[in-house]
Amino acid sequence: MSRFAHPAGDRHAEMLPHERPPLAPDDLNRIDPTIWPRTSGRNQGALTIGQVDVRELAAEHGTPLFVLDESDVRSRMRDYATAFAGSDVHYAGKAFLCKEIVRWLSDEGLGLDVASGGELAVALSVGFPPERITLHGNNKSAAELTRAIEVGVGHIVVDSYEEIARLGFLADKHGKRPKVMIRVTTGVEAHTHEFIATAHDDQKFGLSLNTGAAAEAVRRILALPQLELVGLHSHIGSQIVDTAGFEVAARRLATLLVQIKAEHGVVLPELDLGGGYGIAYVEGDEAPDIKEIADGLREIVAKVCTDAGLPVPRLTVEPGRTVVGPGGITLYEVGTVKDVEGLRTYVSVDGGMSDNVRTALYGAEYTAVLANRESTAPPMLSRIVGKHCESGDIVVRDCYLPADLAPGDLIAIAATGAYCRSLASNYNYLPKPAVVAVADGSARVIVQGETEDDLLRGQL
Repeated sequence: MSRFAHPAGDRHAEMLPHERPPLAPDDLNRIDPTIWPRTSGRNQGALTIGQVDVRELAAEHGTPLFVLDESDVRSRMRDYATAFAGSDVHYAGKAFLCKEIVRWLSDEGLGLDVASGGELAVALSVGFPPERITLHGNNKSAAELTRAIEVGVGHIVVDSYEEIARLGFLADKHGKRPKVMIRVTTGVEAHTHEFIATAHDDQKFGLSLNTGAAAEAVRRILALPQLELVGLHSHIGSQIVDTAGFEVAARRLATLLVQIKAEHGVVLPELDLGGGYGIAYVEGDEAPDIKEIADGLREIVAKVCTDAGLPVPRLTVEPGRTVVGPGGITLYEVGTVKDVEGLRTYVSVDGGMSDNVRTALYGAEYTAVLANRESTAPPMLSRIVGKHCESGDIVVRDCYLPADLAPGDLIAIAATGAYCRSLASNYNYLPKPAVVAVADGSARVIVQGETEDDLLRGQL
């Protein structure tokens, strides 16, 4: 059994109103500190983040609007740096990346994982040290690899035999010897949605430990003097709260290090155990404790390597969601409130799957509150939906909102800092919302919202 918490029970099943647990009106106004940003509260009934009233944010910047609590995000960066002291913490930029986030990472001393040439360009544009960058991807182009070699990124994680040959050719061409790691699929079953489970053999990422592909990749890289093999990498999935899988993956990778030493006489100095740690989205969710994760992983790797007479490798972890997810919220304005008698009330907002596709993509759940005021009205079983021409355009499948909810009210959705803006689209030609950072009573735009001119730019 894992020392870590197991996920809450299945809440995805449809529930009729009489099957729902009763709520008191006060519960609808409560801001749960385990779900909302660390600086959240209410002032004169209105939700505040970073001591900024969300009504002011909506009035100045419009809705939908992503709001990011800077002190929350920075504090979580520091939490990881402290828990994994002596190891490397590389933020997974795919969760949400922009120039300002990169500046915060630089300030707090973290590294950065990028998964494309575009993400690399964001980091380089503000002078982030390339040696603190790791390049990922299952199909990196020659141009992406070339730029990574030229700027001197710290690590390139190889994902296939073809990439090994491609990278070796490009390294030789440019007279460089990049540090590489092998992405290993460890066969660990992660308890998460199938679309975000990444360590089983039947998927696009990595080289299988079970089939011997990972061991063969080691042989091929060691045969190329143009490449410096420094370690192994594993990532078992995302939004994982039962972290026993991380322990199993760590043990299997450490065992592979032992096998590499036995076959090749080579001791690899690094081990990257990836990220994917979960966060609380709704009441009852239990997020894993960062310090427990750090202590547990270090203990396992140290034991396996010490028992085999190997030096303990330097560990790297790649948190993304747990850094920016809890500190972000999304503000919407209510447009239409439609009661379906005997079932629920449909609350339509001015965004939807174009700014948050996670619910439609893999059934994500969220917590929502009436944000511009408090209410003493009784609870109303609601479904928050977007304005797109899709019946699956759902933001929150089932939640309670006050029965006096009306057009013009503001709704806030918690824990949207990760994988919402980064997965945003222009479906139905909706512009992508702005991102505003708040701290100490002030707000500033860190990503501009799109306009209709932006949508039309480039069309001939």
